[in-house]
Amino acid sequence: MKFLLFFTIFLASTLISQELKIKADSFDGDEKSGISIFEGNVNVVKGNDELNASKVTVYTDAQHQPTKFMAIGNTSFTLYTKEGSIYKGKAEKVIYFPETKEYHFFQNVHLRQIDEKKEIIGEEVILKSIEGKAYAKGAKNEPVIMIFELPEEKN
Repeated sequence: MKFLLFFTIFLASTLISQELKIKADSFDGDEKSGISIFEGNVNVVKGNDELNASKVTVYTDAQHQPTKFMAIGNTSFTLYTKEGSIYKGKAEKVIYFPETKEYHFFQNVHLRQIDEKKEIIGEEVILKSIEGKAYAKGAKNEPVIMIFELPEEKN
């Protein structure tokens, strides 16, 4: 229990003025390997960003700084970019790299940009939130689907 408290305080302190809160049914952490596993109804909240999954694994470097978050199973999320874009979606697997603020979404990805009314549906989507760029791939025999809302023409 002391390690869980230490880990939660540590992760919160590594994020500049934003608290990181992880709730789960169970927790297993190994300080030496830098791997912490949260399982069962996992909810991760940092600022306005929220991630829900069956399992979230947090990887840290030798200085105990988070380098990667991997969420697996019934993953849903809400993300806000620095420029103010809002993304909501779901996927089977999400990997987040905090240093580059890059998100990788895998399997049955459905990503909606709420403020621009755009959607991407595919098997692999990469969102580079600092650069404001996205990349997508379809499944082997399935295309990537992009949906845009176009303004109506005035007569």
